Amino acid sequence: MSLKPLVFCMSLILATSAAAHSTGEHAGHGQPQKHSETSEVAFVDRPLLDQDGRTVNLRNDLVADRIVVMGFVYTSCTTVCPLVSSIMGKLQKQLGEQVGREVSLVSISVDPQRDTPQRLQDYSRRYQAGPGWRWLTGEPLAVDDTLKALGAWSADYESHPPLIMVGDGRSDRWTRFYGFTDPSVLLAKVAELQAARGDAGHGGALTAEVQP
Repeated sequence: MSLKPLVFCMSLILATSAAAHSTGEHAGHGQPQKHSETSEVAFVDRPLLDQDGRTVNLRNDLVADRIVVMGFVYTSCTTVCPLVSSIMGKLQKQLGEQVGREVSLVSISVDPQRDTPQRLQDYSRRYQAGPGWRWLTGEPLAVDDTLKALGAWSADYESHPPLIMVGDGRSDRWTRFYGFTDPSVLLAKVAELQAARGDAGHGGALTAEVQP
């Protein structure tokens, strides 16, 4: 019997095994299925730190009466987080001057053990984050409590799902977008929330600013 068929079969088995191992190893950071869901969100009263080292209260200082887009990242991540941050960066450009006024952008580190304010500040520069985009970390317990209350905590932070939340500070209901959501979808959600407030003019302006 020729060895060629045997060698081919062995190669196929090894390749299949390697692929399966790779898929399982990065299950949380593979090609996540895009979907969204709306639910109520609770906030805990825990002090956090922004990228400038200032103590902030997520609910009172950043959410308050604004419409908020919130993402979850960590600075040493090389898979999901850069894409999530890039989506937020594109949304920042599309929202323009509304960021920091009617709309807040917030990125929360899921790795507070390593992500100091300085690391977050350095990381934020990659995405040209403006003053209306705050990056949060803090004491691990405070961050974990915050993430759990938001429904964004993961036992293994390295496998956290790509998640961006959009909500109105005037209500407790938020929409969670899982996967790599197109910025135009997030922009449309912001416009929808503004329209629900009666800000029809802002909604029309946002729709016109969508970029390909």
